[in-house]
Amino acid sequence: MESQNALTEPQQLHFLDYWRVIRSRKEVILAVTLLVFMTGAFVTNLMPERYMATTRIRVQQDATAVQSFGGGGPQMQQFNPFFLLTEMEVLKSELILGQVVDRADLAQRWGETLTRGTRALERKEAVDFLKRRVGVQQQRNTSNLDITVVADSAQEAAFLANMIAETYRQHRLTSKTDEVLEGIAVLESILDQKALEVEEAEDELERIREELGLTAIGFMGSRITAETERVRQLQADLMAFRVDMLTREARLRELERLEGEGLVNALLMSVPDRSLEVLREQLIDAEIQMSMLMESLGENHPDVRRVRAGLQETERRLNSAIDGIKAGLRTDYLVSRSKVEALQNELGLVEQAERDAQSRKLLPFERAERELRQRRTIHAALQARVAQEGVDISLPRTPVEIFERAEPPEKPFSPRWTLNLALSLFVGGVFGVGLAFFIEYLDTSVKTVDDVERHLNTPVIGVIPQKVKPLNQEGPDSPHAESYRVLRTNLQFSRKGQVGGAYAVCSGGVGEGKSTTLFNLGYVCALMGDKVLIVDGDLRRPVQHTIMGISNRVGLSNVLLRDTPVEDAIKTTEHPNLHFMPSGRLPANAIGLIDPRRVRDLIKNLKARYDYVLFDSPPIMGVSDSSILASEVDGVLLVVQYRKYPRQMSARAKRLVENVGGTIAGVVLNNINILRDDSYYYYSSYYSHYAEKSDPERDEKKDSTPSAQERF
Repeated sequence: MESQNALTEPQQLHFLDYWRVIRSRKEVILAVTLLVFMTGAFVTNLMPERYMATTRIRVQQDATAVQSFGGGGPQMQQFNPFFLLTEMEVLKSELILGQVVDRADLAQRWGETLTRGTRALERKEAVDFLKRRVGVQQQRNTSNLDITVVADSAQEAAFLANMIAETYRQHRLTSKTDEVLEGIAVLESILDQKALEVEEAEDELERIREELGLTAIGFMGSRITAETERVRQLQADLMAFRVDMLTREARLRELERLEGEGLVNALLMSVPDRSLEVLREQLIDAEIQMSMLMESLGENHPDVRRVRAGLQETERRLNSAIDGIKAGLRTDYLVSRSKVEALQNELGLVEQAERDAQSRKLLPFERAERELRQRRTIHAALQARVAQEGVDISLPRTPVEIFERAEPPEKPFSPRWTLNLALSLFVGGVFGVGLAFFIEYLDTSVKTVDDVERHLNTPVIGVIPQKVKPLNQEGPDSPHAESYRVLRTNLQFSRKGQVGGAYAVCSGGVGEGKSTTLFNLGYVCALMGDKVLIVDGDLRRPVQHTIMGISNRVGLSNVLLRDTPVEDAIKTTEHPNLHFMPSGRLPANAIGLIDPRRVRDLIKNLKARYDYVLFDSPPIMGVSDSSILASEVDGVLLVVQYRKYPRQMSARAKRLVENVGGTIAGVVLNNINILRDDSYYYYSSYYSHYAEKSDPERDEKKDSTPSAQERF
């Protein structure tokens, strides 16, 4: 059961399985590949020769033609990632290609070629035709564009590529110049209008000045009046007092932060006071005297006490003087701050009075003055812009630079023989392999030993190569004989070591090689010492008598009709141990000729006389004789021809044998093309190796060595 489950278990496909399909269908693959290759070569040969030329240009962005005033002149534009893409579309547009068609008169020239001189092409037709032959491509990470043109001649391709580049370059220059000139014209008209507005503003300002009676007008229209002078004086005084106040405040804060000797030194530097300096000197002398007395006298000595009392009094007087100076400085700061506040109040009142006066009298004048100032500013800006644009338009511009012109190519661009043939070869190979796998998918015949064991659930006991003839013609030393020796050995092991017996060799369909297989098996068994009888049980299409060259007049049919004894129907052959019973003449009324009881008695009789009784039976599909023989013999050898009939036919033949009670001894896979399927190559190589003739001299040298048969 475990072996049967292993046989029926689905197996995964290996790469070698795909390679086997390719090897087995190599004729189809080669035929399809060759057909596609020849078709590609034929089509390529019919294609007209075309040439390709390329012109390389560098494209740059233009600055804005007329900037809004206030920018001071043309400004560099920021990088635009869509600029080159836009210009590539412009290059292939009717705007550029239409000019090329008109300049080169392509509508007329191509009309003579395409319509064979019957008419000229329409302009749009010529543009569309040219557009299909023009390609524009950007060089990676650059602002360079390649203009490629495909034409029927090398000179025309180079001419059109260069003309497209020149037309595009001229278009960029012309469009830029026209745009700037149009902008300058608009600016000049606006400038004239602004000049009139400036004159009107000047007249209005003069009229208001005369009405107000203003005589003193300073720079930029500022008036000098008594109120103005008073404001200026107060502002100057306020600034001086504020500086003095801030100085006093900073000095006071610094002194309040200091203490001890640092404070005294700061006071002496900022407030020269002789009394403070005298007190400081007295304090220093008292400290020195106190230090000298302490070295020689004790703390309670009267002199020490007197000097200490004087030192303390001096310190008190010094601190009192410092406090007095600081109080004086603080008072000065407060007085200065009061002055600043008073001046601020007075300045505010004066300024308010001046503003009131100006609001009543000078407001119209100021408005007119501001209006004049604005108009003069606009007029001056426009004058500068017109002058600048006039200079810019006279400068040379290179928005498009042609730095690599097209040259007539030496070789045609199309047809590409190498590419087309390689592509045809590749496509043909792909289609060929695909067709091979499709045919393999549709082909349900037996191809491998695994197919037999997987679908029939029966072991394969023999693998017979292609083009095997009867061994009586090839000779006993034929390399094919080894495959039948292997078949004989496997047949013995299929019956668990029981030697001999009666076997029927049948097949599912006609022409699967069962007759040759039966004869060669019997021939090999006879050569190996077995007593063998071959019975031609195919009464309708007997073959064995032709293989052995023996008359078919008397045989199995006569024995079954009991017209002839068994001994008279058996013929001896030229091969020792091999006997033959022909099929005999098929009588007119053959109904009931193959009777199970008669066949059973005959087989029992023959098994007593021979080691092997081999029946050549007709195909089991549709002929009852094979079913009867299969039910009476010890085992049935089912011959399946490689790649001939569907697997279902062989499976059906197996079921028919089993339905009548027969036993399948094994399957013989016949007529294998070893050169086509390398998976069977080892059969041929092993058979050839073991079938080599021995060299007498070599055998003499190896007499002391056991032979291969003795070792096994």
